[in-house]
Amino acid sequence: MKVRDLHSFKQQALHWAATFDACCCFDSNNYPDRYGRFDFLIAAGIDDGMECKSSGNAFESLKSFYNDKKNWMFGLMGYDLKNEVEQLHSDNSDNLGFPEMFFFVPKYLLSVKGDEATLIIGEPYILDAIQKQKVRYGENSPLNIQSRIPKGTYIKTVEELQQHILRGDIYEVNFCQEFFAKNAQIDPLFVLKKLNEISPTPFSGFFKIRDQYILSASPERFLCKRHSQLISQPIKGTAKRGLDPQEDELIKAGLKQDTKEQAENVMIVDLVRNDLTRSAIKGSVKVEELFGIYGFPQVYQMISTISAELRPEVHFIDAIRNAFPMGSMTGAPKIKAMELIEQFEFSKRGAYSGAFGYISPEGDFDFNVIIRSILYQANTQYVSFQVGGAITYAANAAAEYEECMLKASAMIKALGN
Repeated sequence: MKVRDLHSFKQQALHWAATFDACCCFDSNNYPDRYGRFDFLIAAGIDDGMECKSSGNAFESLKSFYNDKKNWMFGLMGYDLKNEVEQLHSDNSDNLGFPEMFFFVPKYLLSVKGDEATLIIGEPYILDAIQKQKVRYGENSPLNIQSRIPKGTYIKTVEELQQHILRGDIYEVNFCQEFFAKNAQIDPLFVLKKLNEISPTPFSGFFKIRDQYILSASPERFLCKRHSQLISQPIKGTAKRGLDPQEDELIKAGLKQDTKEQAENVMIVDLVRNDLTRSAIKGSVKVEELFGIYGFPQVYQMISTISAELRPEVHFIDAIRNAFPMGSMTGAPKIKAMELIEQFEFSKRGAYSGAFGYISPEGDFDFNVIIRSILYQANTQYVSFQVGGAITYAANAAAEYEECMLKASAMIKALGN
């Protein structure tokens, strides 16, 4: 089916999908992506599903679920699955309660490529139902957005982490802080619409599990598989956009040549290479692009691309497990960085810095990194988002705090503050 007004069609499809207990949407916002299969993908309704509230055997359960169904499935993997991958734990407070893993086979699945909409799962009348869907947004209550960590505490904590770097415990750690609001009455689709207008990104999306919502403006791909090829595209390196084209070009060139940002990026590239090596044919791990600079509405990002050929005897879900959680959100060495994250952060990450995405019947998949994302628990009226950055010995704590505020700006605007 040809789509005449893609923007309106997307809004209608989201409103239609959000009437189901579970739905998942991906929107590339027309960013070019040599590995992307769809411009827009939306799944709705639970034909079958699996859910793990805590770590233990989640990846094995997912493997069994896929092997049994061999169908399209969409799902969430929370950051704290790290406790299953390694001998770790999570003791910080959690006010959202997302499952650590949730996957569902959709009743309905629709894709858009260019101006062509294709119904992959479902009867043809679904396209008519979407086109007849009314788009109505509710009002948001005024929010009192608070920071879990005062600026002074943030700076002190960064300095303490730098002492661990000085002692040789780690080289780099991704330290994050939470912003939150209680008694939050929001329309998730309205906030998502605002967030996508303010900050359209190539891995944005919407994930609903009953009364829990993820509104994502993620710029980052965690991992995808195309046939036997694995691709990861970690982000490390951020600079604000300029006020005019001349300043903007100077900032872009400055980020490209910034030795501190390059050092942060290459550490994570090495970590991702190591993660992929665990699943790859020997000698097949390659850095396709190093220090690529990509522009988004608020920031420039330094993005590298690493690929590998999956060994035939390795199940693709084991390849996901071997790379999880993504190195860009942990640090290096990975296990020690995750131990320090647990020690020094003030909130449980939960879904934040995990991933959501899809698996196809033939075993291809694509998962984003849940960053620049608003998480909402409608039952308890709790809204939250987290932001962070890479801490190295060369990092300036006050500058890192300002970078966090830059990353938070789009989400604060979308929530109306």
